[in-house]
Amino acid sequence: MQIDAGMGKVVVADKYKRPYFLSGVALYRLGRMGMKHVSVGAGGVWGSSNANKVYKYVAGDFRLAKGLSMYQVDAGGDGQIVGVGSGSYNTYCLKEKTALGCCGRSTLSWTYLSRKMMYYSCGSKWGCWGVDKRYRIWVTKNISPTNCRTSGWTAVSGPRMKMIEVSSDGKVFGVTTTGKIYQRAGITNRRRQGTRWLYVPMCMPVRHVSYDLRNLWIVTTSGLIMKCSH
Repeated sequence: MQIDAGMGKVVVADKYKRPYFLSGVALYRLGRMGMKHVSVGAGGVWGSSNANKVYKYVAGDFRLAKGLSMYQVDAGGDGQIVGVGSGSYNTYCLKEKTALGCCGRSTLSWTYLSRKMMYYSCGSKWGCWGVDKRYRIWVTKNISPTNCRTSGWTAVSGPRMKMIEVSSDGKVFGVTTTGKIYQRAGITNRRRQGTRWLYVPMCMPVRHVSYDLRNLWIVTTSGLIMKCSH
C-alpha cells in the first residue's frame, strides 16, 4: 500500500494494487487499471503497474506510456517525471515537455541519471532525494525539467531509509527500514542537503509517507491511512 500527495491532491494504491483519489473523506477508484504505485504532481498523475509498465492518467483512465519499465515513478518535480527502472535500479527522468504532452500514443524517451536508486522523489523547489539498495540517502541538488540534467549528487548521513519523499515546497520525509518517520531539517536554497534529521513519533510502524500543503499523509504497515496537519 502506498500514498502520494501533491498540488493539493492525494492518490493511493491499496494492497490489491487498485488506485484511488481522495475527495473529502472518501476514496474513489481512479481509472480501471491496477497500479502498485501512483504519483501526482505538476506533470499529472502517473503510475506503475504490477508488471512494471508505466501509465499516465488521461481522460478518465490510465494509458500505457510506452518505453522503459519502472517499478516506481514520481510526478512531484517541476513538470519532469522521474522513475526507477525495474530490475536495474537505474534512475531515469522524462523531460517536462514530453511528460505534459504524453497521451499514450508514442514511445517515450527517458534520460538516464547515472545513479542506481531503490526509491527516488523530486520536489519542484530544491532538488530530488533518493534511497539506494543499501538504504543510504542521496540528494540531487539540481535537476532541470527541460533537459533532465542533474548536478550536485551528495550522500546524506542518517538512518537506514526504505523510502523518501519530497514535497513541492522542499520538505523531506523518510521512512526507515524499521518503520520510523524522520524529517530532514535545515534545508535551504544554499544548503539543499539540510543539516539534521528530526524524529517524528508515531504509535505504530509506518510503510509510506507523503507531504503536501502542511499535511503529512501516512500509511501504516497494518494498512491504516493517517493525516497529520500543522
